[in-house]
Amino acid sequence: MSQSGSAPYEQGIKLILASSSPRRQELLKGMGLNFEIISSDADETVEESLSPREIVETLAVRKAEAVSVSLPVSYAPDRTVVIGSDTIVVLGGEVLGKPRDERDALRMLSALQGQTHEVFSGVACLSADRRNVSVSHRRTKVTMKAMDEQRILRYIGTGEPSDKAGAYAIQGIGATLIEGIEGDYFNVVGLPVSLLSEMLEPFGIRVI
Repeated sequence: MSQSGSAPYEQGIKLILASSSPRRQELLKGMGLNFEIISSDADETVEESLSPREIVETLAVRKAEAVSVSLPVSYAPDRTVVIGSDTIVVLGGEVLGKPRDERDALRMLSALQGQTHEVFSGVACLSADRRNVSVSHRRTKVTMKAMDEQRILRYIGTGEPSDKAGAYAIQGIGATLIEGIEGDYFNVVGLPVSLLSEMLEPFGIRVI
């Protein structure tokens, strides 16, 4: 467990981010929020029949709930808010998760190059007693440049794609692969901060 952020918010509420993602942590820091980090080890398998929206919302809730039930007794359940999030890349109806290896990253990036795909991020905010739950998502369209295999292999060689949905990071070197986006940039990074700020307000947490 670790702490970050600097700005206070109402009534002594504790805010927990159920993620070890450095990208999500940096986005929360940018919102000026005080928060603690407790990584979720929730099972991320879902039914194949679920839509992209249902996948990210289901997993966001599951991650938040997994952390909420494991909190120390010193955390007041009605004064603790947990944030869960999940991001997937979708191309032509196929969900692209994190690549298994470099060969899988090559497969994904070869399919994405020259095409427009969708990025879905689900967000769940819940009180640790689970009496107050808010779940939503954002969708962003991303168009990737046309690339030959050698350029894709050079990108894979940077190591950046290894733990990223769709095998690229828009906030890293992968930004050079992107031709354009339609929608929320931060949604592609992994946490739609505008949406999250709205979702936190009913819990007594106001960014502005």
